[in-house]
Amino acid sequence: MPHANRTYKASLFADYFEDKGRLIEAYNAIAGTNYPPTAKVEFNTLSNVLVDSFLNDIAFTIEGRYVVLIEHQSTINENMPLRLLLYMAHIYESIAPSNMLYRKAVFPIPTPQFIVIYNGTEPYPEQKTLCLSDAFIAREGEFALELSVTVYNIAEGRNKEILRKSKALSDYAAFVAIVREYLGDGLSLEDAITRAVHKCVKDGIMSTYLETRGSEVHNMLLTEWNMEDALKYSKEEGEEIGEKRGEEKERRVNAARMKAEGIEPALIVKCTGLSPEEIAKL
Repeated sequence: MPHANRTYKASLFADYFEDKGRLIEAYNAIAGTNYPPTAKVEFNTLSNVLVDSFLNDIAFTIEGRYVVLIEHQSTINENMPLRLLLYMAHIYESIAPSNMLYRKAVFPIPTPQFIVIYNGTEPYPEQKTLCLSDAFIAREGEFALELSVTVYNIAEGRNKEILRKSKALSDYAAFVAIVREYLGDGLSLEDAITRAVHKCVKDGIMSTYLETRGSEVHNMLLTEWNMEDALKYSKEEGEEIGEKRGEEKERRVNAARMKAEGIEPALIVKCTGLSPEEIAKL
C-alpha cells in the first residue's frame, strides 16, 4: 500500500501535516468530527515522488472507514475534482487486490472524502464546492460519475471557526501570512523566510516544528514560491507565443526555464505535464 513519502515533500503543508496529531486535529476541525489523537491513521499518500506523473499532498485512511485526500493550493485551480479522481483511482487500486475485482461478493472500500485547503492571495470564498460534472461537455440527464470536493480558504481572516478549532491549521496560516508580510516589506524571499521562522519560534507559532525542521522549511518554501513564479510565467508566456509556437513547444520552453531556476523535476512534471525523461533531456 502507498505510504507517506519521506524522501520528498510536495510542500511545507504536506510535511507539516504528515504528523498524525496535527493531521487528526485539522481533519476534526474541517470535517466536524471528534476523532481522538489515538485514532488509527494509515497514510495512503502516493509515494516514490511520482506515480505515473501524479504527485499528491496527503492521503490517509482513518479508522478504516474513510479515505481522505487533502490537497493544499496557493493558486486557484478549478480542475481539482478531476485531479482527485485520478489520485483516488490509484489509491483504490492499491487498497483492493486485483483478484477481488472478479469475485461475486462486494469488496468493501473506505468512503472517500476530498478536501482542498486554499491559502493564496487571490480573492476566494470561505468555502466552495467543486464538482467533476462542472467540466462535463454533455450535461443532459443524470451523470453516471460524480465527485465533489470542498475548498476551504484559510487565508488571513477566513474560516475563523475552523482555525479556532485547530491550532496546527491556524499556525500554518499565520506563518505563511508572516512570510508574505515580510515579502510585502521588500525583503527577498530567503530573508523573509528566515525572519518569519525566527518570529514564529519566538511567538510560539509552529515553534517545535520550525526548531527541528528549519533548513527543510527554507528549501520547501523556496521551491514552492519559485514554482508559483514559474506558473505565472507559464501563463504569461502562453499568452505571448499563442499558436505561433504551439502547446508542446510552449511547455518545453516553460520546463527548461523552471529547470534552469533549480526547481525540483517532480514539480516541473506537475506544472507542465512533461515526463521525467523529457525534462532530463532539456
